[in-house]
Amino acid sequence: MTTPAVAPPVRIVLVRPRNPENLGAVARAMKNFGLSDWAVVSLGTHDFATARRVAVHAEDLLDRPRLSATLDEAVADCAWVVGTSSRRVRGKRRLTPDEVAEGARERGGRTALVFGEERSGLDNEAVERCHDLSVIPTDAAQPSLNLAQAVIVYAYALRRALAAPAGPAPRPVAATDAELARVEEALRVALRGGGFLAGPERHAVKDLAATLRRARLSRREARLWLAALARLGRALGR
Repeated sequence: MTTPAVAPPVRIVLVRPRNPENLGAVARAMKNFGLSDWAVVSLGTHDFATARRVAVHAEDLLDRPRLSATLDEAVADCAWVVGTSSRRVRGKRRLTPDEVAEGARERGGRTALVFGEERSGLDNEAVERCHDLSVIPTDAAQPSLNLAQAVIVYAYALRRALAAPAGPAPRPVAATDAELARVEEALRVALRGGGFLAGPERHAVKDLAATLRRARLSRREARLWLAALARLGRALGR
């Protein structure tokens, strides 16, 4: 049985944007393709007059972005956090915009698409914070895109995914990033209590937690994992 296509819940997250023209152009690109949920982490400009001149017919979006102090805060209620970066990072997939759009449509929770600041993109900490990475396959002679250009590529891919034939019924409501972070911390406590983490942690816990993120746990499954690991951690701590 299939269900009618519905717009996937997607949040555009801008980290430290500095250029007011880019803010206005991103708002316009979002409006072009029916997106309205966005967050700005550590806003680097307050020149909203300039931004409004560029945000043709999308000025209303400039009045209501989520202003967040940290990336954690901006994505806490999201089930899937995808950073836009050309880097290759151990344990993280590198997806095309079309693959991101299809994944967002299939998931049972909100997807965050994270874009770095104009000059240097996402820093190492932000890249590590994301569940997966995505890159636009540009020409090697000129790989860099303007921030608003990058946003519009993903917005168009999301629009195309929505127009495709409807797939199976939606999955159960996915666990949020904050819920998965609590599972990861409970796993860390249990592994340390059991002696698996006898020295520096390195990548062990993050690699194990990454398998749970790839499994796309539902909220119910995440609560079950959290309860089991918390009980195990308490038993090992006695």
